[in-house]
Amino acid sequence: MFKELPDCYYETTPSLICPENPTPKHSLYLSNLDDQKFLRFSIKYLYVYKKAIPVNDLKSSLSKVLSYYYPLAGRLRISEEDEDKLEVDCNGEGALFAEAFMSITVDEFMQVSKWPNISWRKKLLCRADAQSFLGIPPLVIQVTNLSCGGMIICIAINHCLCDAFGTSQFLHAWAHLQTKPTADLSGIPFHSRHVLEPRDPLQITFSHLEFTNTTPDVDPSLTLQSQPLVPSCLTFTPSYILRLKRLCVPSLKCTSFEALASHVWRCWIKALNPESSLKIKLLFSANIRNSVEPKLPKGYYGNGFVLGCAETTATQLVNSNLHHGVKLVQNAKAALTDDYVKSMVDFLEENRVKPDLSSTLVISPWSKLGLEDLDFGEGKPLHMGPLASEIYCLFLPVVGDLHAVKVLVSVPEKIVGKFEHYMINDLYEEDGVDLIKDGLELEEKEQL
Repeated sequence: MFKELPDCYYETTPSLICPENPTPKHSLYLSNLDDQKFLRFSIKYLYVYKKAIPVNDLKSSLSKVLSYYYPLAGRLRISEEDEDKLEVDCNGEGALFAEAFMSITVDEFMQVSKWPNISWRKKLLCRADAQSFLGIPPLVIQVTNLSCGGMIICIAINHCLCDAFGTSQFLHAWAHLQTKPTADLSGIPFHSRHVLEPRDPLQITFSHLEFTNTTPDVDPSLTLQSQPLVPSCLTFTPSYILRLKRLCVPSLKCTSFEALASHVWRCWIKALNPESSLKIKLLFSANIRNSVEPKLPKGYYGNGFVLGCAETTATQLVNSNLHHGVKLVQNAKAALTDDYVKSMVDFLEENRVKPDLSSTLVISPWSKLGLEDLDFGEGKPLHMGPLASEIYCLFLPVVGDLHAVKVLVSVPEKIVGKFEHYMINDLYEEDGVDLIKDGLELEEKEQL
């Protein structure tokens, strides 16, 4: 399944790319949605291109776009007003940029790209020379030129400054200035995070189960951090997702995300096989840019998401049909009202806590954000995804197929076969499809 990548060669040391023009020097307040303790890491994106872009051109366009997105050229620091909070020192120090070479072709890399390996972090993304998390630049980039003339771009963006939606906005702005160096930026970023300030006085009107530990005695089968994990990656075709959705109609109409999230959650729990009475959760990130009042300003690239939380018991999820899980996901989404979001912001002001991840699957949807359309001038990527597979689950876009979804999650090595079996076959068993007689569906299954 895995193939070790060759080492990278660095002919030059990584350098700092500063904004092309002078930028404001000030402290940038981070909202409580930005400054959650579980977001204090960098999201690492990986792109593969058939043809490389000259590195000096990428550096030049990066310098231009940092003039607009200047907080990404700053540094995180502890707030002078509250030692539990972070802020951004907009000092223009610059983003860290590295150029490397790897003796591998695009085609060879594409053969192994389905299963991102944790060792890739050391080879495809340069390490910042920093004493702590705060010293790492919010934006770190490595361009790795390949032996065939292609390239891999890895981009690490501090999650405290951007969510996936905001990252897509920034990356497309960079690509725009790369392909049109004399043009102005069409969409101006909105920097201020004060639109998500807590209220005075605080009004915590919901219980916020996503942060509450409802399972004091965690089942040993779910302590995943102590087990050897391996990545599982399955691509779900539009026809497969449509069949999932049809299992819920006519009594319940649902979106592709609702159907697939419920299916993955159910298969994950079924494969882990915990105590039947154990309470389990599904957490998923939901964009709230248009659901709060007033709506978040156009160009807002900070964290504009909250976690939806569905909860049930293992036996109820596994023994019920897909309809049960979908309804739980829908109810969790419907609960994310303007009042709920404001209550969560207030809750986080009073409680510096992390989400409860015991007995919990976390899903982060990267599809439908345009991340796979990033074109620096030589065409769209052949592949985009995370640099490494994590314990949380990603719904990834499929290059060239807008309606397909790639599901990537690391699971315990001892259950990966069982998990993938359920992911592929449970639909057909519930739907009563005979795979031997139905050649079309058998072919579709084999494509997953």
